[in-house]
Amino acid sequence: MADLEGCLQAALAEFKAQFGGESPSIAVYAPGRVNLIGEHTDYNDGFVLPMALPLVTVIVGRRSSSKECRLVSKAVNDLCPPFPVPAYPPPGLEEVNLDGPRWALYVKGVVALMNKDGGVPVFDAVITSCVPLGGGVSSSASLEVATCLFVEQLKGGCGLGLVDKAMLCQQSEHRYAGNKCGIMDQFVSVMAQEGHALLIDCRDHATENIPLSDPSLVVMVTDTGKRHELSVGGEYNKRRESCYSAASKMGVASLRLAKLEQLEGSGLTDVELRRARHVITEIARTQDARDALKNGDYKTFGHLMNQSHASLRDDYEVSCSELDELVVLAQTDSRVYGSRMTGGGFGGCTVTLLPRDIVEETKERMKAGYSGTPTFFVASASPGAGVITQRLNELCT
Repeated sequence: MADLEGCLQAALAEFKAQFGGESPSIAVYAPGRVNLIGEHTDYNDGFVLPMALPLVTVIVGRRSSSKECRLVSKAVNDLCPPFPVPAYPPPGLEEVNLDGPRWALYVKGVVALMNKDGGVPVFDAVITSCVPLGGGVSSSASLEVATCLFVEQLKGGCGLGLVDKAMLCQQSEHRYAGNKCGIMDQFVSVMAQEGHALLIDCRDHATENIPLSDPSLVVMVTDTGKRHELSVGGEYNKRRESCYSAASKMGVASLRLAKLEQLEGSGLTDVELRRARHVITEIARTQDARDALKNGDYKTFGHLMNQSHASLRDDYEVSCSELDELVVLAQTDSRVYGSRMTGGGFGGCTVTLLPRDIVEETKERMKAGYSGTPTFFVASASPGAGVITQRLNELCT
C-alpha cells in the first residue's frame, strides 16, 4: 500500500529528527475503516458491514533507558510532554494522566490497560497517519489498534487474541477518551482481510468475510471537509442513551431484539421512537445488504445505502447539510448504485458505491455542485493491522 509506505518513511524520518538520529526498532500499522452500511447499530447489538481502508496510522519506536516516555504525533504536529508508563488502573478509575494533548489519551489508555503485569517498558515513539482526523473513518480506532500492536512488540511479542485486542481498544476509548463507541471500528481495524468487507455481529462478536473485489466496482469515500468530535456529553452519547432508554421501555435487552410493531404503545418519547426505528430498520438493512453483496446484486445494495442515509438524516438526525449535499449529488446519476453518510455523523465523509468507469465524471459533478471543497479517495478493501518491522529494517540499512 502506497499510503503505508509513505507513512512509514515519514515516521522514520521524524523519529531520527526527534531522537538524536537514532533509528527505531519497531514499526506497526493499523487501518482506518469505512462502514458500508449498519450505522449506529453496533452499540445496539446489531450488525455492521465495514471494510478496512488503505489509509493507515503508523507507529515506530523503541525501548528507552530514560525514566519517562516520549511521544510525538506527526499526524497533528504535536509533542506530548514526557510521561511515566501509565499504570494499570484500579477498578473505577476513569482517567490516565490527563496532562498533555487529548490525542495522547488514545495511546495512554491502551498502554495502561496492557500494563496489568507491569511489563510495559519506557519507550520513545512517533505516530504518523494518513487517516483523516475527524472524518468519520475511525482515526481513533486505528491509533488505538496500532498502539496495542506496538506495546505487544515492546513486551517481546506476547500476543493477545484478535477479539481481545479489539475489546481492549474499545475499553480504552470508553474509559480514557470518553467516547462510548461500539465494537465495529476496533474489530475491523484488527481483523479485516484484503478484498473483503467484514460483517460483524455485535452481539456475539461473530464475523463473516464478504467478498468485495469485483474490478468493475468502486467504493469512493468523499470527505466533506467538516470535522466532527464524538466526545463526552456529545450528541453521539445522547443517541446511545436514547436507544438504551427505548429498549428498556420496550422490555428488551437491546434494540437488536425489538420489532417495529413494538414502537407504538411502549411509552416512548418521539425522539426515542425515531432513534429506535432507525436502529431496527438499519439492522434489517445490513443483513439484506450482506446477502446482496454476496450475490453481486449491487443495485439492491445501493438502494439499501440510500435508505440508510434517509433514516440517519430523518430519524437518527446525525447528518448535516454538507453530508446531504454530497449524497444527493452522488445519487443524481442513476448509474451510481448508492450513497450515504458514514461514521458517527455531524460531518466527516460519505461513502458511494459505483461502477469504476464513471468515477471521474462523478467526482467532477460533485465538485461542481458542492458548496465546499470535497476530497475524494477511491478505496479498496484492505488488510487489517500488522507489524512491519522487517520493512523498517530495510529502510534503516
